[in-house]
Amino acid sequence: MTVPPPPSPELDLDNLKALKILGRGAMGTVFLVQHTTTSTQLALKVVHNANPDSNRRARWETQVLSRLSHPFLPSLLGTFETDHLLGWAVPYCPGGDLNVLRHRQVDRVFSPAVIRFYVAEILCALDHLHSIGIAYRDLKPENVLIQQTGHVTLTDFDLSRNLTPPKQKTVTNLITDPKASNRKHDTCHRQSQQKGLKKTKSARVSPVSRRRPSFSAGERSNSFVGTEEYVAPEVVRGDGHEFSVDWWALGVLTYEMLYGTTPFKGKNRKETFRNVLMKKPEFVGKQTVLTDLISRLLEKEPSRRLGYVGGASEIKDHEFFRGLKWDLLTEEVAMRPPFIPSRDDDGDFAEKLTGAAGDSEGVDIRDYFQRLKAPSQSPSASPSRELHQKNVSWTEF
Repeated sequence: MTVPPPPSPELDLDNLKALKILGRGAMGTVFLVQHTTTSTQLALKVVHNANPDSNRRARWETQVLSRLSHPFLPSLLGTFETDHLLGWAVPYCPGGDLNVLRHRQVDRVFSPAVIRFYVAEILCALDHLHSIGIAYRDLKPENVLIQQTGHVTLTDFDLSRNLTPPKQKTVTNLITDPKASNRKHDTCHRQSQQKGLKKTKSARVSPVSRRRPSFSAGERSNSFVGTEEYVAPEVVRGDGHEFSVDWWALGVLTYEMLYGTTPFKGKNRKETFRNVLMKKPEFVGKQTVLTDLISRLLEKEPSRRLGYVGGASEIKDHEFFRGLKWDLLTEEVAMRPPFIPSRDDDGDFAEKLTGAAGDSEGVDIRDYFQRLKAPSQSPSASPSRELHQKNVSWTEF
C-alpha cells in the first residue's frame, strides 16, 4: 500500500513579497518572492483558479511535486489557496534556464563535453520520474533550470501523467525486425569502436552576458500534449504513448544544444509534424558518439528507440557517457558543473517589480492580481525564448 505524502506547509502571503516576475504563461505567473522575516528567496507559481482546467492542472502539479525527492528535481516548499488564487513554492534557481544559458555562448551552442554534463543530469531526473510512474512529457530547454550549485532541475509538471512504472522489457518480444532483435546494452560501445566515432573534448560554459533573445493511471496515454517541436511521432500519429516519449524529447533537446535549433522545425505546425513523422535528423560532418546517441534517441519507431528496452540504464550505457561516474554527479569534486550562477544571473530575463510607492521592497501578491484587468492563468517556467513554442492539444491538432 502506497503511503500518501505528508501535507505541504501552508504559505502565509502576508510574509511573502514578490520581487520579480520570472515567467508568464497562458495559465499563470511565476514570481521570485522573499520571506519578509527570514529573507529566504523562493520561486512562487500562482494560478488564477477561476478556470477549471488550470485549477485541475495546478493541483496535479502540486501532487507530483509532493512525491519528488531527487537532487535534479524540485521539492514542494509550501502551498496557499485563496478565493481566487492557488499557488505553490519551489526552490529558486538563479541561473535561469538552459535556453538562456545557450544564448550566452558565443555561437549559441554547447560543446559536446558540456552537453554530456547536462544531458546526464536530465537523464537521471527522467529516470527518477519514470521509476515512480511519472511520464514528464514536457522536456524542452525552458523547463531545465540551473540551480545555484550549477546543477539542473526540471520544472513544470502540469503536462506530466501517471503511468504504470516501466518493467524491464525483452527485445525479442518487442522488436519484430530480426536484425534489431539482438540489440544489447553494450552494442553502442562495439558499434562506436567499429565506426571510429569521435570522442568528446573537455570544455566549459562561458558565462558571457546574453542580449535579450487527463491524469489517471494507465499503461499508455492517448492525449495529445507537449511542445510541437518536441512531440514524438507516436503522439502525432495518435498511437498512444508511454515513457519513451521522454527519450525522444531528450534526443531533440540534445540536438538543439549541439546545433542551436531543433531537428524537425518547419514553417508551420503542419510541416513540423510532417517532419517529425517523415524527416531524418540532419547532422554536420562525420558521425560522432554524440550524433550516434541523438540518432538512437530520435528513432521514430518507439520499440526501436534507445531507452525503450532498458530505460535510462540503456541510455547510460551508450559510448557517449563512457567513464561517467553516475553516482557522483552531484559531487562537485567528481564533476564540477560547467557554469556556476550568481544570485543576480536572472537579470537577463526577470521583470523587476516595485511597490505602489515606487520602492523596491516587493509587491503584495494579492494586490498584484487585483490590479490586473485580466489575470494570467497558468505558470510558465521561463519567458526566455523570444518566439515561444506553443503547447498543443488534440483539439488544436
